[in-house]
Amino acid sequence: MKKLSVLFAAIIMVVSVSMAKAQKFATVDVMGVLNAMPEKKKADADIKTFLDTKQSEIKKKADAGQAKLKLYTEEAPKKTADENKAREGELQKLQEEIGQMQEKAAKDLEAKKDVVFGPIEKKLNDAIEKVAKANGYEFIMDANSPAFVYRSGADATAAVKKELGIN
Repeated sequence: MKKLSVLFAAIIMVVSVSMAKAQKFATVDVMGVLNAMPEKKKADADIKTFLDTKQSEIKKKADAGQAKLKLYTEEAPKKTADENKAREGELQKLQEEIGQMQEKAAKDLEAKKDVVFGPIEKKLNDAIEKVAKANGYEFIMDANSPAFVYRSGADATAAVKKELGIN
């Protein structure tokens, strides 16, 4: 009985190894390819410009709020309690507006990224699929994925870059 289970385990191991060898694996440096794509470089610049504009608007509003706070703090002893209370309300409203601006900017940034990077991701995925089919790869995995401790097999990075017409 023991010999039969050892023989069965050996057969399973041989079949598993044979099946694994029959599959073709490759890796691709996804970030390397993306960073070499001119479209990605332009998209990164567009996103940076968009972000800088939003941050500038928020900073302008915050600076105005700081100036009002300083002025109100200096004038507080000379004003009545009702005036100071009204000023506190005004400052609180300004602070809420700044918070809303920050939230809207974050949402707008995510929407902009989706619009700008969507076509780039599709182009890359189409190129990877074309390279995989042309070379008979059954799997292409990101070469930099932290999920892999060991990797081997062909590297499709050069073929994907060639397909995209980049170096």
